[in-house]
Amino acid sequence: MQHLPPDLSVLIPFYNEEGNILPLLGEVIAQLEGISFEIVCVNDCSDDKTGSELAEALETWPGMVKVFTHKDRKGKSAALFTGLRGVEGHWVQLLDGDGQNDPADCRRLFDKHILNGAPNTLGLIAGRRTSRNDSGFKWLQSRLANGIRRFCLKDDATDTGCGFKLLRTRAFRDLPFFASMHRFFPALIKRAGWAVIEEPVNDRERWHGKSKYGFLDRLFAGLFDLIGMMWLVRRGGYGIALESDDPRLEN
Repeated sequence: MQHLPPDLSVLIPFYNEEGNILPLLGEVIAQLEGISFEIVCVNDCSDDKTGSELAEALETWPGMVKVFTHKDRKGKSAALFTGLRGVEGHWVQLLDGDGQNDPADCRRLFDKHILNGAPNTLGLIAGRRTSRNDSGFKWLQSRLANGIRRFCLKDDATDTGCGFKLLRTRAFRDLPFFASMHRFFPALIKRAGWAVIEEPVNDRERWHGKSKYGFLDRLFAGLFDLIGMMWLVRRGGYGIALESDDPRLEN
């Protein structure tokens, strides 16, 4: 019998997220009932019980969950690209491993856009958090960073820090890889010739553990990354042949 790829791959990177994994995967599976989907988990060299909890997930949901484990810690963007090489779905749903992204939004937006026939040119549905469970300082920091990035890159994105992203797999595979590129998905997707829309999503409190990013980490890494992105965007995007069946011709 011919193997048919699922409609959706849920891709979740994990680094030291013990206590969050099994509840999150269980919630995803409950929300996506009736959809053809898989869950792809990437363990970015965690040093807590993340690995054992992912092993338990494989036993609990055989054939539904895939796990990839980095031998060295490489960061979130590298984890996403490791997962990308293993996904089979036509669309890829990105969720953070801390439980703050709500799987109910995944089902709601998949039903709204994908099941109703998304335009062939749509490459990314980006989440925009309607409420924040971070401190006031982090909220201010995020607003400032988003404003500067939007001014420099003209990507019209209002909340790139939100981990909730629903991407067309083909569009995802058009993107170049570099560390921290996950912070610039809207600009990169647009540069590749795909359309981007934003949708409001829920932002919940972290279930267990603590945030992996500090103020200085975000500040200095973000500045260097933004300079690199400005250079990249100004070098233009990809060529699209008129003779091809590339959906981006509709743009």
